[in-house]
Parts: sequence; C-alpha cells; structure tokens
Amino acid sequence: MRIVSLVPSWTEYVVDLGLASGLVGRTKFCVRAGNQAEGIPIIGGTKRIHLERIEKLKPDIVIASKEENTREDVEACRAFADVLVTDVRSVESAFDALDCIGEVLEKRAAANTWRSEIEKAWGEPRPLNGEALYAIWQNPFMVAGRDTFINAVMNWWGIGNALPEGTVGRYPELSERQLHGMIGIPVMLSSEPYPFNRKHCSHFASIGLRPILVDGESFSWYGSRMLHAKEYLSSMRQALDDLSH
Repeated sequence: MRIVSLVPSWTEYVVDLGLASGLVGRTKFCVRAGNQAEGIPIIGGTKRIHLERIEKLKPDIVIASKEENTREDVEACRAFADVLVTDVRSVESAFDALDCIGEVLEKRAAANTWRSEIEKAWGEPRPLNGEALYAIWQNPFMVAGRDTFINAVMNWWGIGNALPEGTVGRYPELSERQLHGMIGIPVMLSSEPYPFNRKHCSHFASIGLRPILVDGESFSWYGSRMLHAKEYLSSMRQALDDLSH
C-alpha cells in the first residue's frame, strides 16, 4: 500500500504501525517519519501542498485532517486516490481515529495494541486543578479555544483553559488589553506552530502573566505521540503547580 500523509502526527503513527516502507510522501512538518525519512519525498506543507507531486507518487491512500489541511486540497486528492480525513477534537475521538486508520491500512491488530497502551498510560481524566492559557501564535496573539484537541488534552491532565468568558472561535485572538486583565495567569508558550522562546517569556512576564515554554507535540499531536508524551504531560501538571506558588 502506497501512503501519503498530510498530517505530521499521523505520519509518525504510520511508522509506528510498521508501515514506514509504505510511506511515499509526507509534508515538510512530518519530522517523525522513521529512520529513512530523508528518502520520503516532501509534498509541501500542511496548508500548501503540491498536488502534482502527490499525484505523481501514485498513492493508494492519502491521510488528511480537517484541522491541518484545506478542504480544497483534500477534494483535489480524491481525483486520484482514496482519502481518509480525520477530525480529532477530543481524547476519545483520538482513540477512535487510531482504530480507523489501523483498519484502513490493514493493521488492525497493531492499532488495537497502540490504543490499549495509550488508554492504559493516560488513565482517567484528572480533576481540574488550576488553569492556563495555551498560546499558539504571536502577532496576532492566538490561543487554543475550547473546541480543540489541545484543550481536551489540557483538561484530561487536570489543566483548565483560562480563556476569557465570551471568547469565541477555535483559535481566538486575544488583545493586549485582555492580557493585561489576566495578571497572574500562567501562559503556556508552545514550540509549534509558532516557535515561542525565552525572549517571549520576558515579554509576558513584564505584563504580569506567568509564562512557561511547552512542547507543542505533546499537547497537539494525536496518534502514537500520545503514548510517548505521557510522562511529559504528567510533569507539566506539576510544573504549572510550581509556577503558581
């Protein structure tokens, strides 16, 4: 089976299902594509793919995501390949997508094992204990809204979303005025899609927030990364507790 993945987290999952040899195309953001990643053609980014490159690879299946890929690109791919589109906005839907991809790729047993291991590692949702903003972009400053997988992961590990009441949208913009009214609130500065770093910490600290750099893959990647991220997410709950004292 010839597979093109347009989703970084699903690319890693395909590899972990034992199908690295079947990957014939990936995005430039698919950085966890196995030991032979450099030999897998890059077909663009997640939002800007090169359809002609994908068609030339003659894929049997293209794996896409409503979150990361455009409807136009997905529909165009249907002209020359089967397309599997996932829509993960909760931990439960992430579990179901593991099974769905495993079945489509004829790796049902391996997928069942991954799901079982992840469910065991994640356990039951933790009680909410404190809250934080989760920043994904700067200029404009954007955060994860409540209808997102990021929010679901935060909640599962006991972190509430400090998004101001009345804020709408999956990834809303917050103004400087709004931020100035949130003195003392922790703000998690993600490593992706915007690469926040220490200089940004200084800015947010100067306006009274409590910044902390976090690994974006752990909070936003589904698939097998959920198992790999378990210890990190557990430690982040403690790090936020320490930040608040």
